[in-house]
Amino acid sequence: MNFPIAFDSSYRLPLEKNHRFPMEKYELLPQQLLLEGSCTQADFFIPKPATKEQVLRVHQSNYVARLLKLDLSKSEIRSIGFPLSSDLVAREFLIAGGTLIGAKKALDTGIAMNIAGGTHHAFPDRGEAFCLLNDQAIAAQYLLDKGFAKKILILDLDVHQGNGTAAIFKNHPLVFTCSVHGAKNYPFRKETSDLDLALEDHCDDSTYLKILKDLLPKLYKLVQPDFVFYLCGVDVLASDKLGRLGLSIEGCKQRDKEVLSFWKKKQIPVQCSMGGGYSKELKHIIEAHANTFRVAKELFT
Repeated sequence: MNFPIAFDSSYRLPLEKNHRFPMEKYELLPQQLLLEGSCTQADFFIPKPATKEQVLRVHQSNYVARLLKLDLSKSEIRSIGFPLSSDLVAREFLIAGGTLIGAKKALDTGIAMNIAGGTHHAFPDRGEAFCLLNDQAIAAQYLLDKGFAKKILILDLDVHQGNGTAAIFKNHPLVFTCSVHGAKNYPFRKETSDLDLALEDHCDDSTYLKILKDLLPKLYKLVQPDFVFYLCGVDVLASDKLGRLGLSIEGCKQRDKEVLSFWKKKQIPVQCSMGGGYSKELKHIIEAHANTFRVAKELFT
């Protein structure tokens, strides 16, 4: 069985020189996985962009129209944090498509991965913090629309609260949003997820993993999902420049093992989007992200 991983060369779209967002990871991560033999070329699939109709099930038509015309205001572009371009917009549609197609594949394989994605700061009517379109929200709505899922859990373990995702699915009976994040991290004005766990600065491996072990069975009992979207950002590392938590690389790996093994035992398919990672040393970002794939490969193949 192939291990479906969405990747396209445009994921590594070049940005302004010295931009703080580590775009190199999108190229280096698949290279590392192939080099070490954790994945083979057959595991990767080239995604197709999400359609405008699929995106409009989550995002407001006025916002999408202005995005496609590159007609956002200076303040909106500033909030996004990227220089706006047609290539960037196309990239966002492609990433959303990778998550959507991956979710469909996960129904057969048990799991699917997107080298990019985790754009959880995208709201229905605006982009924010490197996020233009909310990939997991778009894919979740697609599964519901097509009858592929009846109750969805979005489990967001990025260090930043999934504020856009929370806003999109506020009061939505078929999608349960859970965000475990740094209490003092961006966004400084939090939205309200169905369940938010705000962690104190420098939360270490043992504290974090205990919280997670207690959380997972409670979520299962409370939500009874038949599909899980997992946002597995590695900005929970103590070395992360934009995070305030204190996990080690091994602790982050154990986090992924706890999450993925739990849902595998429950026979509930999972789609993973990589989310954030901003450690000073790029090798630490690649290693932490690669661990997610290593754990998934070990558990699901």
